[in-house]
Amino acid sequence: MKSFSLPALLMTLAMSNIAHAEIYKRVDKDGRVTYSSSPAKGAEKLQLEPLPTMKAQSAPPKQRTRTTSEDFPRVDSETQSRRDDTRRKILEDELATEERALLEARTKLQEAQDSPEVYKGANGQTYRNMAKYEEKVNAAEDDLKSHEKNIQSLKSEISRLK
Repeated sequence: MKSFSLPALLMTLAMSNIAHAEIYKRVDKDGRVTYSSSPAKGAEKLQLEPLPTMKAQSAPPKQRTRTTSEDFPRVDSETQSRRDDTRRKILEDELATEERALLEARTKLQEAQDSPEVYKGANGQTYRNMAKYEEKVNAAEDDLKSHEKNIQSLKSEISRLK
C-alpha cells in the first residue's frame, strides 16, 4: 500500500490534471489519516472533482527602448550650480565630521593600547588579560580604519564635483 502525506497528496492532485487515479482515505482507531492509491480495509474512496485549468496567456514581448540624454529633464545652469554648491557643502560638512571622529578614534586607540586589561588571581597576584586587551585594541583599530575609509571616499566624491 502506498501512503501519502496530505501536502504531497494535494500537490500531486494539483499537478496531475491529465492523470486520473482513485484515491482512498483511511482513518485508523488513533485518528491518523492515510491516503492511498489502492483500496485498504476500512478505507473510503474519495470523489474528487477535476481541478479547473486554463491556458497560460502569453505576454507580448517587451520592447526595449533606449534612453537618450534628450529624454531626461533639463535644468538651467544656475539651478544646477546651486545644486552642486549644496552638494559640495553637505559633503564638506560630512568630511569635517568624519575628521573629528577620526581624531577621537585615534585617541581611543592610543588609550586602548596604553591601558592593558588586568585582573587579580585567587592568590592576589595581578595578571594581564591579553584576550580582552586585544579585543579592545582591535575594535579601536577597526573604528579608526572605518573613519579613514569614509574620509577617503568623501574626498574622492568632492574631487569629482565640477
